[in-house]
Amino acid sequence: MFDVDDFIEECKGTIGGDDTHRSVREIVERAVSDPQGVLNGLGEPQRAGVETIYHDDDLTILNVMWGPRMTIHPHNHLMWAVIGVYGGQEDNTFYKRANGGIEIASQQVLMTKDAAPLGEPVIHSVTNPLDKITAAIHVYGGDFFDTPRSEWDPNTLEEHPYDVEHTRRVFEESNRLLEA
Repeated sequence: MFDVDDFIEECKGTIGGDDTHRSVREIVERAVSDPQGVLNGLGEPQRAGVETIYHDDDLTILNVMWGPRMTIHPHNHLMWAVIGVYGGQEDNTFYKRANGGIEIASQQVLMTKDAAPLGEPVIHSVTNPLDKITAAIHVYGGDFFDTPRSEWDPNTLEEHPYDVEHTRRVFEESNRLLEA
């Protein structure tokens, strides 16, 4: 079964190593290989949102619950990340900088039990294509909340500073749709 404290300690134990990204991916893969265990450890998602599991200067672990049909605009993290899906599906669209903006470079579908690394320069958007909540563990190699980063307007693809309030509104709109 998934034990939150053990998961945190295992991730913290990799920080500073040459293969931190790879080591954390192995930890996340092992965790999401038992999705029911993660559900038992974190609880059944009832709402779209982000729950902080652990947070410090060099490591942030989040439980992210994407609402049905929810899409989050293109953004970067400016740090490595590992995403492990323990329920549902995350459709990631990856972008590259081009012509003063961004353009689509590739796409990746993550299903339940999948784990994927994201490098420090990655720009991506996330869509939950399902009519139910998608839940994933996101591990970041830094302080996710105190790192200035960017987002891109999904229509114009213009870059501007990341807007936390906009992201909160997207999650709350998703929750209003869940309740309807």
